[in-house]
Amino acid sequence: MRDRDPVPAPAAVRVSSPARPVLPHEDPDHRIGRLDLTRWPAWSRPLVRAARWLAVLLGPYGAYLLPLVIGAAVFATAAWAFGEVYEGVREDGDLALLDQPALRLALELRSPVPDAVVTGFTFVGGTVIAPVLTLLVTAALVVARRSWTPALVIVPAALGSLLMTVVGKDLFGRSRPPLADAVPPYEYSPSFPSGHSLNAIVIAGAVAYVLLLRRRTTAGRVTTIAVAAVYAVGIGLSRIYLGHHWLTDVVAAWVLGAAWLAVVITTHRLFLTVRRGRAAPA
Repeated sequence: MRDRDPVPAPAAVRVSSPARPVLPHEDPDHRIGRLDLTRWPAWSRPLVRAARWLAVLLGPYGAYLLPLVIGAAVFATAAWAFGEVYEGVREDGDLALLDQPALRLALELRSPVPDAVVTGFTFVGGTVIAPVLTLLVTAALVVARRSWTPALVIVPAALGSLLMTVVGKDLFGRSRPPLADAVPPYEYSPSFPSGHSLNAIVIAGAVAYVLLLRRRTTAGRVTTIAVAAVYAVGIGLSRIYLGHHWLTDVVAAWVLGAAWLAVVITTHRLFLTVRRGRAAPA
């Protein structure tokens, strides 16, 4: 009697596990377009070696946090130095050549409708709405991507920006433009640096950086950068237009914010490099 063909064993049933956030060391977000964020030029070898040493000493998360703390201290010192330079120049009256003309131009451009529009726009970047929006955007990105990368980039960026704003205002106590030249609602905290401008460039830049990690087309990347830049510049100009800040307050905030954003992005790149275990910079 002929043997029967063996019955094939049933295929293994794959049980899907519940979705969970991707841990940083599992995160594939290490490229912006063709740029591999874990590849470094030759001159940066000491920086990468230092990051690896910190990873061995403190673990990868410690290596991520320590540069941010050092960066916050460095840029708090930079804010103090900027203020000292400002005080020295102000004694000669040179800054009036920048601040007063900018305020006069704002006064000439004002009318009821633009005043209301700009006031609403700058309110979005204020101390109430901006933190709430930042937390909501960060949480949405973490959930949508199942990755902690948005939190690891945006939250330290925002906290460092807030720290520099508070330290700068307490250190220098610069007076705002006269209330007679400002559009209500009035603000009474110190003027230097512009917190709206500093937070706008840092938070918009951090969110844009996170979005760029998943933008696969050049058009998408260009649009993301353009929207972030327009928002940050618009917030700064709105502060001058409304007479809530001097021009030099806004320019200083932009410089400090861009520098702090560079620290945050560089730190994240070092973190990615350590987690991927690249042997040496390329």
